[in-house]
Amino acid sequence: MLLTIGIIYFIYVLTRVYISTMEIGYIAKAKQDPAVILDPSNYIKAANYKIATQRMDMLSTLFDYLMFIFWIGFGLKWLEKTITITDPTMKSVAYVMAFIVIGYIASLPFDLYKTFYLDKKFGFSNMTPKLYIIDTLKSGALFLIFGSAVVWVLVKFIAAGENWWLWGFGFIFLIILVINMIYPTLIAPIFNKFEVLKDERLKDAIEKLLAKAGLKSNGVFTIDASKRDNRLNAYFGGLGKSKRVVLFDTLIEKLNERELLAVLGHELGHYTHKDILKNISMTGILMFLLFYIFGHLPDALFSAIGIPKTPHAIIVIFLIFAPVVSFFFMPLFGMVSRANEYAADEYGAQSQDAPSLASALQKLANENKSFPKSHPLFIFFYYTHPPLVERLKRLGMKIDEGK
Repeated sequence: MLLTIGIIYFIYVLTRVYISTMEIGYIAKAKQDPAVILDPSNYIKAANYKIATQRMDMLSTLFDYLMFIFWIGFGLKWLEKTITITDPTMKSVAYVMAFIVIGYIASLPFDLYKTFYLDKKFGFSNMTPKLYIIDTLKSGALFLIFGSAVVWVLVKFIAAGENWWLWGFGFIFLIILVINMIYPTLIAPIFNKFEVLKDERLKDAIEKLLAKAGLKSNGVFTIDASKRDNRLNAYFGGLGKSKRVVLFDTLIEKLNERELLAVLGHELGHYTHKDILKNISMTGILMFLLFYIFGHLPDALFSAIGIPKTPHAIIVIFLIFAPVVSFFFMPLFGMVSRANEYAADEYGAQSQDAPSLASALQKLANENKSFPKSHPLFIFFYYTHPPLVERLKRLGMKIDEGK
């Protein structure tokens, strides 16, 4: 049993490393071609950034494999002996939280390297050590409070009986839905300063765009995203037909009104086509499968690892292997998502005009240093959006790819 799970995890690691290797080779050759979509200088920067991030991802994947060996071979048994709390429920909560915290601390160097070296080198990150520490303390406090509560409920479900996985699935799925609904109004303001959009003309245009799609604005806001990062973005959030529109200050600075409305029109396309419900349904199916699998783990697995089959052991095994199972479902999610993006582009073009959306996508790619090409295997596994070249062609742009 231990050999089997070891082989499965090794295949997962080998697949990810191979895909990254193919992507690095592909980008290294593609950056020698004449620049497309991006300015020549940004084209080279985007290629170099993509190569650098893929190299870091390869190291991170190999590090995760070492952590997997540590936990399965020694760590879980050590944690079982180290945590001596007598109350079974509290011991389970402490065990799971300790597992997560140790994993976070161990992987912290990768995040620090990306934030303070890689992203700064390529002109993305504006993060300061002070702000990083404040963000970490805030997110850590939220995690310890609400994460512990979620684990406590799961432990109670597992201890209640064999069908715990069904109740656990329903509970976690509900938590995910609630978080997505309250994020713009309750969670995001903890980290960013929200201000009502001062440009009344733009605000009226956005509200008309929402009304056309059958929505009403619960407020149009800007956030100070630039204090952390220079990338451009915007999102909708809220309950039912009332949506809060959130615009990054970087987006307002770089896009003109027609381009910005075209981007928001694209997002409204997802709402009109019920893509959010589709994504929630697909996520629910995957989660149901995951909970079913981990709700029926054989006792032999825990015996092979050398730990008792306790609620906390089941949760930790879930946390270790859920990414592995999810990874091999990513291509299916990606294919559906890419089709949805094409349809949303069409809606965005109709809500404003195709040249404005195409221009906005070009500016987004230039500012975010998004390399417009990728290896087909990388696209198959990781792309939730179609390659930018293909999106712009669909919008009527003629692109000379230099070949």
